[in-house]
Amino acid sequence: MSVSTPPPAGVDELPRSAIRSAMLARLARSLGSVLISIVVILALWVGFIRFYNIQPVIAKSPLDVWRYLFTAKVDTVHGFRSAAGNRQVLWHNLKTTLRDASLGYVAGFVMAMAVSSIFIMQRTVEQTFMPVALVLRSVPLLAMTPLITLIFGRDILAVTVIGGIVCFFPALVNMMYGLRNTPRSMLDLMSSYGASKLTTLRKVLVPAALPSIFASLRINVPASIIGALLAEWLATGKGSGQEMLTVQNTFNYGELWSAVVIVTLVSIIAYSVVSAVEAAVLSRYAPDSVGRRS
Repeated sequence: MSVSTPPPAGVDELPRSAIRSAMLARLARSLGSVLISIVVILALWVGFIRFYNIQPVIAKSPLDVWRYLFTAKVDTVHGFRSAAGNRQVLWHNLKTTLRDASLGYVAGFVMAMAVSSIFIMQRTVEQTFMPVALVLRSVPLLAMTPLITLIFGRDILAVTVIGGIVCFFPALVNMMYGLRNTPRSMLDLMSSYGASKLTTLRKVLVPAALPSIFASLRINVPASIIGALLAEWLATGKGSGQEMLTVQNTFNYGELWSAVVIVTLVSIIAYSVVSAVEAAVLSRYAPDSVGRRS
């Protein structure tokens, strides 16, 4: 009777250390990309204002935004708030926008996951309803918003629907791509064991599509914020979206530029958080993809 010899010491730890190194490298690369992006945006921002010689009353520089947020004094003559008051107003509106964006983000992702799973398991359903989805996607959301508000009102439900529509279609395309690219050998193995379609979806298709699923989650971070701002402009009249629209009419461009900067920074931070979660999850369930992306 043959006795198998134990593997040499350190063999089992090597893949884990390689995965951990790949994950840390990706996190460092993501953080470096964010910092570089911020520097490039600031340079383009200042360069654009100087190149086109836009009046300081309208175009605010990064230094003007810093003063508005952190060093502004109370001016009762012109009705200007202090920096603390400015931050309080911006934070109040930002909380509403983050809530609206989160609702649209979750709704769009869940719906895309459900629809893509149904399409993969039932090809006849995909052939029937995918053209309908493409037709709906081609209709501008601005044209659909009055109908949406008429049906769902002007509160959280309308925001969820509008944000969900913005996030749904990019996520659907990415998830369908990932689910369809599952290795055929894995599907044949599940079929040979008599696994049901639902079991195959849960144990093979979804794990194999994790890179595409997380790509959808990353793409939908800025998309959900855009959807929330759009809903606030056209439906609810609340949050940062309505704030940006209002301050343009009152020529309070300091608040307008500050709101845009804060929303952009939140989008970048949220994108980085999703990327970090992606690296951690893929290192556990799809280490090969982490290695390829690194």
